[in-house]
Amino acid sequence: MSAAYCAAAPSHPVHAPYHDREYGFPSRDDSVLFERLVLEINQAGLSWLTILNKRPAFQKAYRGFDIDRVAAFGARDVRRLLADAGIIRNRLKIEAAIENARRLQAIRETQGSFAAWLDGHHPLPKPRWVKLFKDTFRFTGGEIVGEFLMSLGYLPGAHVPSCPIYERVVRLNPPWQRAGRAAKNQ
Repeated sequence: MSAAYCAAAPSHPVHAPYHDREYGFPSRDDSVLFERLVLEINQAGLSWLTILNKRPAFQKAYRGFDIDRVAAFGARDVRRLLADAGIIRNRLKIEAAIENARRLQAIRETQGSFAAWLDGHHPLPKPRWVKLFKDTFRFTGGEIVGEFLMSLGYLPGAHVPSCPIYERVVRLNPPWQRAGRAAKNQ
């Protein structure tokens, strides 16, 4: 999104809060990371505005993105989600969210958290991130992985330097910035 998003989002009633408070901001909260992964997966083939408008329904449907609760979803929950007009009713995306929650449980057992797993692999170039995500999760292609990582500060580019939010993000020392400093010091 970057330059165009930084130019258009500030005047938009739905995009502005996301752009100004979340996009590119790092998070250590596994439920935030899981939510972003699920939303990015659901955005595939749709506009980000559609996803942001449906976000409250996603939060309710996926139980606040509690990884353990979603991992415990069964066939009844899949039917409930497929009938929920408030979310994207795509069986592949729904089943991916549930399976990815189960995979995140396994990651937490070995790494402690989703954030620790991401940190343990950072920095990687985008193609290696994409391969890692494809090997680890379901329904994760290049655009999904790239936007997920950029939206959480693992890859640069969420905001252009002239964007007023850019400096707020930089002050939080996102992973892309730490990686750039480490590379300069080598």
